[in-house]
Amino acid sequence: MKEFFRRTKDSIKRWLQGLSFRTGVIVLLCAIPLYIISFAQMLLPISAAMKGALWVVFFGLAKTAQYGGLLILGVEGVRRVKAALRRRRA
Repeated sequence: MKEFFRRTKDSIKRWLQGLSFRTGVIVLLCAIPLYIISFAQMLLPISAAMKGALWVVFFGLAKTAQYGGLLILGVEGVRRVKAALRRRRA
């Protein structure tokens, strides 16, 4: 079981490292409308329970997009810094 989780983690890490800086920015920008929707839906004439459920869904999606974008940017950002350091040494 431990081996399965290690392989899965390594697979996700390789996949994230393959994503571009541009992808990270796009994913991060997707969080903005999701945050707006999560709070704007409170103005709809629906029940409080439905408003709460919609808030949880959209706020959760916004947080996922935010952290996913930061994760992608972090991977690409480290790569860009390493490349800049290599160019400086050469």
